[in-house]
Amino acid sequence: MKLSDINENTLSDIIDLMDRGYSIKEIARRLRIARSTLYLWMEKSVQLSDTIKLGVEFSEGWWMEKGRENIDNKEFNSTLWYMNMKNRFGWKDKSENTQTLIAMDYDDIKKNLNDETKPC
Repeated sequence: MKLSDINENTLSDIIDLMDRGYSIKEIARRLRIARSTLYLWMEKSVQLSDTIKLGVEFSEGWWMEKGRENIDNKEFNSTLWYMNMKNRFGWKDKSENTQTLIAMDYDDIKKNLNDETKPC
C-alpha cells in the first residue's frame, strides 16, 4: 500500500476499527505497513493524521466502556484492563506535583515586598 492509496473508504475503515478498540499498531498491520510508515504518512497527510487522532480518542472510549460495563463482573481481569489503559493511553497512578517551593526567611520576604511597592 502507498499513501496515495488512502481514500475516504480507508479513512472510514480506520475510524470503524478504532471505534472497536483497535490500536495504531493494529491499524498499521491492517494496512500492511510498518507503524513507523504510518507515522510518516500522518506527517504528510492532515486528513490521515486527523483520522488517527480521532481514532485514538474512540479507541480509548471503547476500552473505558469495557471497564465500566464489567466493573461488577467477577471474571473481569481489572488489573489487565488497567495496565492496558496505562500503557496504551498514558494513564498514571498519581499526578506529580511540579511546583517548586522556595524557602525564604522573614527578612527576604520583607525586602521583596518593599521592592515591589516602590514607585518606578
